[in-house]
Amino acid sequence: MGHILIDTCSFWVINQPFCNMSLTKIDFTKVLNDDQIYDQLMSNYDQLGSDWIAHQWNWMNNIYKAFKDHYKYLIIISLIEKTLQFYDQMNIKLHFDEFYAKPYFQIEKFNITELCEKLSLPKETVRRKVLELEKMGVLKRKKKQIFIDRSVFSHVKPSRQIGFTSKYIHLFCEILNNQKILSKKLEIKTIENLVKKNFSICWRWFYRLQIPLVIGYHKMFEDLSTYHIWGTVAMNQAFNYKQKTRNTNVYTLTPDYKSFNENLITGSGASAGVSAMSISDMTEIPRATVIRKCKYLIKNDFLKLNDKKQYILSGLNVTKVLPYQKEIFKYKAKFLRKMINLLIIT
Repeated sequence: MGHILIDTCSFWVINQPFCNMSLTKIDFTKVLNDDQIYDQLMSNYDQLGSDWIAHQWNWMNNIYKAFKDHYKYLIIISLIEKTLQFYDQMNIKLHFDEFYAKPYFQIEKFNITELCEKLSLPKETVRRKVLELEKMGVLKRKKKQIFIDRSVFSHVKPSRQIGFTSKYIHLFCEILNNQKILSKKLEIKTIENLVKKNFSICWRWFYRLQIPLVIGYHKMFEDLSTYHIWGTVAMNQAFNYKQKTRNTNVYTLTPDYKSFNENLITGSGASAGVSAMSISDMTEIPRATVIRKCKYLIKNDFLKLNDKKQYILSGLNVTKVLPYQKEIFKYKAKFLRKMINLLIIT
């Protein structure tokens, strides 16, 4: 193991206040709650659905590309999220540039049982993945210290992801503006700058959205590659559906979550499918794996083939996936509530 320096850049801010604004300057009548956010998400889904699917598809692609293994990446971000929780408790705030200033990141101690509980994964799976990460040199130990070595794997700063997420937050804020729920007008660049300035806390919120959401889909599809492939089919249909509704204004007739998704899955959104080769090209998942996983999805009635032998979503998704999504979208409402309230008071 090469010589590892202890990164001390994060600790100089420990006494810096998270926000210089005093509580007396906050207008609590403008602060939003989870129920408000969730209700607006569900009732205006015609303007949000396609963008959210694209947002999540890009996130899943980034997860997979780091190690060609979804679970290894989830383990890494779970360990980072735990450390960011400590930073938050100690009132440590890191800017995006500070967070990525070093090729390594010291994390808190962890144990396999703790990771298993957080990720709802079998102990043998988590232990094997952790050992593989250590063999790859991603996880390194020096005496009692544990580091994530970013230089060992193809780690990309989430600059593009910050852009995707800021764009989605901006889209949702515009809906709140139109509904007279939010008076403050926010530009995408303003949101991006706030995320970068408060990166350690904002990205902890982001991980607390993504980890349970992705693990939830793992439970439903029994494997994250399977979910990734299913999500690619969903994203393709959402893209085509958005293209059609953009010109016809059909979306104004299906504004709520259930109506939008029913039309996406069984209505006009189902007119265009995607081939196994295209799914492989889009995700970088091997074609043989795509074909095998699609057979599983067809067998369990999540997908079906259209007349062109392309994969499309089946009607089962309306009765099985949509009710489940309505529950896990509460994580999304919490994330948006925290981000928008931070934007309001800053």
